[in-house]
Amino acid sequence: MALLAEDDTGEGSLIDHLIELRTRLMRGLAGTGIVLLCLLPFANTLYGLLAQPLLDKLPEGAHLIAIEVASPFFAPLKLAFFTALVATMPWLLYQAWAFVAPGLYKREKRLALPLLASAVALFYIGCAFAFFFVLPSVFRFLTLVTPDGVAMMTDINAYLDFVLVIFLAFGLSFELPVALVILVLLGWVTTDQLREARGYAIVGVFVLAAIITPPDVISQLMLALPMCLLYEAGILAARLLAPRPAPLRDEQA
Repeated sequence: MALLAEDDTGEGSLIDHLIELRTRLMRGLAGTGIVLLCLLPFANTLYGLLAQPLLDKLPEGAHLIAIEVASPFFAPLKLAFFTALVATMPWLLYQAWAFVAPGLYKREKRLALPLLASAVALFYIGCAFAFFFVLPSVFRFLTLVTPDGVAMMTDINAYLDFVLVIFLAFGLSFELPVALVILVLLGWVTTDQLREARGYAIVGVFVLAAIITPPDVISQLMLALPMCLLYEAGILAARLLAPRPAPLRDEQA
């Protein structure tokens, strides 16, 4: 009977966790859905704002085009969805945090909240940096290298996909300090090892920047240089947050 009661308790606990997980998922989706519904009336306005960095650099009379019949409808709708997803990221992370927090120790909770907040802030900063600084320089370069006699008329879907990839690349790249702190806290690397690997990290950063950015030196440098600074910031943050080794005690004391 005791074994049966223990099994019933374990099964009930599993069901409770699944119900809690479903509740958190529904709340997260509901929050994203509400924001999406609020953004839908302004979908075309959002797309106009997103297209402004390219429109400012196009020659006079040039403009974006829609190759597919339904593109004028689906492109702004797609942008509204991704905007709602990014805007509700703190809410989604809170739901994930509320689900896993009861199983964490006090120290893990104390460290997880600043890391989550830093991750969200750095992602937003990366996207803002890409929009205000990287995209204008990229489009300036692309318009300058356009051959004579070729009209630069970009499809709205292709432009949206290009910009979203740039946002994702810079947003995730700016997460480097958080990633380094997590690696150190997990004990996989130490801050001394990160400092020793600084040269290899810089080479890797420039290779990564050359792969994920458009083929112009300016945008590559605009990704590589901040990542090098973020690498150093990650080492500093990891050294501040990493647990210090306990002092050795005299066994004969």
